[in-house]
Amino acid sequence: MSSSGQEIEAKFFVQDLGRIQTSLQGLEAHLVQSRVLETNIRFDLPGARLRAEGRVLRLRQDTAVRLTYKSASKKQEGVLSREEIEFAVEDFEKAKRFLEALGYQKLVYYEKYRTTYELNETLIMLDELPYGNFVEIEGENIEAIRVSAQRLNLNMEFAAATSYHALFERVRKALNLSFQDISFANFAGIKVDATDLGVHAADS
Repeated sequence: MSSSGQEIEAKFFVQDLGRIQTSLQGLEAHLVQSRVLETNIRFDLPGARLRAEGRVLRLRQDTAVRLTYKSASKKQEGVLSREEIEFAVEDFEKAKRFLEALGYQKLVYYEKYRTTYELNETLIMLDELPYGNFVEIEGENIEAIRVSAQRLNLNMEFAAATSYHALFERVRKALNLSFQDISFANFAGIKVDATDLGVHAADS
């Protein structure tokens, strides 16, 4: 998240996440967070009102527990920009019960492994999801994101200007999947390619 309270990021589907990590190490990028499993629950009001408005309410657990709100996003040159409010909470289960008591319901559960680097005042997230590998670049503005993408040989034209949940919905439709949760267990034995995701590999 930028200093202005805006989340400004670009997301790229990649075929070789290991090559990206090797490039980051060669560029002497700073390792912010070693590979860690994230568990996430995205909540919504009955009738999925938040999703219909493009807004997000998420509870996440990795090395800490965080509650996050994101406003509807604006898209420009493959980059998403939106207001983000995030803060730490003490207990994942208590926070979950709190939200449910207020009438919020689970929209989707999802898992991913994330490794985070800092390069040229941008954060580079290496994300391993059950349906594919991605690089997220977050910075203060589009130009900073573009510079980091170029240094990592990622094609900005192939930035996927959408959410991981929306990408999953494409996969679910393409492969006729019956499950709703994005877990590694659910995707065991299922092969997903760029066509299923509706994207192009940015590192090809």
